[in-house]
Amino acid sequence: MEKVNTRHSISRILLLLLVVLFSFSQNLIAQEEAASAEQEQSAEGGDQEAAAAATGGDAAAGKELFNSLCASCHKRYKRSTGPALNGVTDRRETDWLYRWIKNSQAMIAEGDPEAVAIYEEFNQTAMTPFPQLSNEDIDNILAYVEQPKPEPQAQAQIPGAGGESSGSGVSNDIILGVLAFVLLLLIVVLVLVNKTLNRFATASGVELPVTEKRKPIWKAFVENQFLVLVTSVFLLLAGGYFAYGYLMQVGVDQGYQPVQPIHYSHRIHAGDNEIDCKYCHSSARVSKTSGIPSLNVCMNCHKSISEVADASNPNSSVTEEYSKEFYDGEIQKLYEATGWDPATQSYTGETKPVKWVRIHNLPDFAYFNHSQHVSVAGVACQECHGPVEEMEVMYQYSPLTMGWCINCHRETNVKMEGNEYYEKIHDELSKKYGVETLTAAQMGALECGKCHY
Repeated sequence: MEKVNTRHSISRILLLLLVVLFSFSQNLIAQEEAASAEQEQSAEGGDQEAAAAATGGDAAAGKELFNSLCASCHKRYKRSTGPALNGVTDRRETDWLYRWIKNSQAMIAEGDPEAVAIYEEFNQTAMTPFPQLSNEDIDNILAYVEQPKPEPQAQAQIPGAGGESSGSGVSNDIILGVLAFVLLLLIVVLVLVNKTLNRFATASGVELPVTEKRKPIWKAFVENQFLVLVTSVFLLLAGGYFAYGYLMQVGVDQGYQPVQPIHYSHRIHAGDNEIDCKYCHSSARVSKTSGIPSLNVCMNCHKSISEVADASNPNSSVTEEYSKEFYDGEIQKLYEATGWDPATQSYTGETKPVKWVRIHNLPDFAYFNHSQHVSVAGVACQECHGPVEEMEVMYQYSPLTMGWCINCHRETNVKMEGNEYYEKIHDELSKKYGVETLTAAQMGALECGKCHY
């Protein structure tokens, strides 16, 4: 009797069905994403057109002017050093705005009641005059600031995760459910067919092949004394190796990433905004330690920056952990610690300490001087601290072990450009070693007293 292998054909059908349904699901997801992006673009374009129609200006050109001239003191929807500008065309006449923006101090000197009221309301802070702006430029700025405030976007959902696909009206959950049911049904059919064939073979007198029982592998292994000896030696050596590696990691905090009381994103500050590390850690140039920046350094910028920019928040549509609301809440923690009231643009005098958690910590018997490396040697911060401009949460990038420091001293050449301090000793040692450039080790950086005193 000819055997018919039905199991392989059923498996092929199952695999083919799985591929077809997966491709169909991916097409639905792609269509929904394209439709969502098109709706967002059309909505944004509609807001800009509405603002331009109301003021007769170009909102795109006005955005560039606003960011370069006005953003340091004004916000569109919130009070800052100056008043919120959204709705200003409803509160003031256009001709009055032209005069005020070009020379506000002249209007105050003339005794214009509205100009004097604004001057008094904002603690007699004079607005910078902009006589270089034309009426058309001011119209463009007004078109930008009069754009309606965007509604907070809902958390982006994975297409088909709980709603219906906009393209076909068929939920992806239904497709996956049907697929799971078909797979389960085929598994049941395979089991039933296998049992039926076995029963048919038994009833027909066909003897099924019976595999002989072999000696268990563990028993054969135990009876072989040579394998037992070799394996024991290997396990002892491996155990010693891993025990030594584990003990050598005691006290090494590489990868340490504590949670700080106020979330500070190096990715946004050092990466997106390209703020120099030594602007905040200014003592690294002249001191042994890099220092913890005071909150006054933060407030140099955050007096006027009370919320994160959308461009600096790429994760807002993916996860709630680092959403715009999260970043804005962390800025409010900074305001509470410094006693800053953004409504009145003044300090209340009620401050709170911020208990920062230290990340990099050397033993007390090890001496390290930041200024010697940063100012004298010209070592970039990233050499030791890693790509901080990419770190959302700061962590210890390097092991900071003795061997790591010694290897760096052995491999790093001393920079002599503009460094007259080491010029004489560099010339003498270069002749001694017969080289043009010296490493830090050849300059004496491996002496015990350099780091242990």
